[in-house]
Amino acid sequence: MSNPDILPQQRRENPDPEERTTPVPWPVLALAAALAAFGVDYISHADLGAPSAWGDGRSLAELAGDKPVAGAKLDGGAIYAARCTACHQATGQGLPGVFPPLAGSEWVAGKPGTLAAILLHGINGTIKVNGQSYQGAMPAFGASLGDAEIAAVLTHIRSQWGNAAGPIGTDTVAEVRTRLADRTDPFAGGDELAALP
Repeated sequence: MSNPDILPQQRRENPDPEERTTPVPWPVLALAAALAAFGVDYISHADLGAPSAWGDGRSLAELAGDKPVAGAKLDGGAIYAARCTACHQATGQGLPGVFPPLAGSEWVAGKPGTLAAILLHGINGTIKVNGQSYQGAMPAFGASLGDAEIAAVLTHIRSQWGNAAGPIGTDTVAEVRTRLADRTDPFAGGDELAALP
C-alpha cells in the first residue's frame, strides 16, 4: 500500500486530544480525608444528653414525637405562623374584604369560649369584624390540633398586635370541645357565634 498524500490542510491540523490518567492531586485527597476524619470525630464526641435549656427549650421527648408532651410549653406564635398567617397575615391585619383582621377584633378580645369554638369548628358565613362584613370560610382545626395547641395559639393572638386580652387555658378549650362534641358543621357566621353561651 502506498502512503496517501497528506494535504496542506491536514498538515496544519492538531492531533485529536486524548484523555490521560491524571490522578487527583494529593493535597486535595489529604484535605478530603481530614474533613471526613473531623466529621467522624465530631459526631462521636457529641453530647446527646445536653440539657434542653441550651437549645430552644424543647425536651428530647417533645422532639421525638408528633404529639405535644403533657405539661410542655407550646409556642402559640409558631402554631399561628404555620396555620394562620396565610389568611390573617403575620401582622394580624388579614386581607381587606377577604380575610378579617385579628388585630383589634372584638371576637379575639371577646368570650374565650366563643373564640375556642371558632377554631374548633370553623366559620362558613358572614361575620362582622370591626364594623366590616366578611363573607368567607374559616377551616376547623378541632381535628388537627389538640386542646393545648389551640389554647396556645388563642393566647398568642389575644396578646399580639395591640390586643390585650387574657390567656386562654387548655381547660376552656376542652370544655368547649366537649360541649360542642355533637357539632359537625362550621358555624353559619357571626349571628350563630354571638348566640353561644
